[in-house]
Amino acid sequence: MVEVTAVLVKELRDKTGAGMMDCKKALVESDGNLEAAGDWLRTKGLAAAAKKSGRVASEGLIGMAIEGNTGALVEINAETDFVARNEAFQEFVSTTATLALQSGGGLDALKTQAYPGTERTVEEELTHQIATIGENMSLRRVSVLNVEKGAIGSYIHNAVAPSLGKIGVLVALESEADAEALAGLGKQIAMHVAAAKPLSVSQDTLDPEEVEKERNFLAEQARESGKPEEIIEKMLEGRMRKFFEEVCLLDQTFVVDGENKVKNVLETAATDTGNPISVADFCLFVLGEGIEKKEEDFAAEVAAVAVN
Repeated sequence: MVEVTAVLVKELRDKTGAGMMDCKKALVESDGNLEAAGDWLRTKGLAAAAKKSGRVASEGLIGMAIEGNTGALVEINAETDFVARNEAFQEFVSTTATLALQSGGGLDALKTQAYPGTERTVEEELTHQIATIGENMSLRRVSVLNVEKGAIGSYIHNAVAPSLGKIGVLVALESEADAEALAGLGKQIAMHVAAAKPLSVSQDTLDPEEVEKERNFLAEQARESGKPEEIIEKMLEGRMRKFFEEVCLLDQTFVVDGENKVKNVLETAATDTGNPISVADFCLFVLGEGIEKKEEDFAAEVAAVAVN
């Protein structure tokens, strides 16, 4: 049997663009024959998938799974919105979200989990989906929330199927209140998070660097007015309060009623149920958020095709 060296693996990788482990496996299967190994990769769809890896994937789906007091969100991207309507892709996202419940929120841990009904891992199944569907895809992020006593509230916006959509929210409520009451409240707060997009639960959990950055910006802005420092300090106090009301969940005005602060809604619910209720954490995934999308000039593209 031919020894599969690192040099040989690199040569096959450079030739096909497939992953290092896939190249090594192909060479082992092909007894070190580069041409046969390339054919093996193409047969498995791995070389084709690698060629698509440079293309921007900002569409796709957010998947959600909840089991008891644990909830998980995953974002899996594809190149076009058409893929989100593909049943095979939807099944992949849904299954991956369920597997994410056991990942502890670690992306690497999720990628190495066995994918049900196959001999592949989640990462290998993703490669298989790329080869089968014909678009670049990526398992971008995962988050897992759990609460010892309480409930996980949830909301999916623009749902294309149960627990699959464009925006996904999980809210961890800590309480010994009735589970049914908590579920209803949790869904409402999750809907609020989807609409208001807070950055943190409270002022205490905000990134101190972000707070300081905002304070310095507002202070500089206030000084441009030319007012005395004591007036500027009062202006700054008011503007920082407004900032907290915009970015902290508990300080935001509840979108469901448009009147009360979220913290007041929790206090009312606690009185009604006879048990304290607090938001331990929340997670918000917006599909494609932060991904630089390629601007497409469709007219120019059609014109180019017509000329050719």
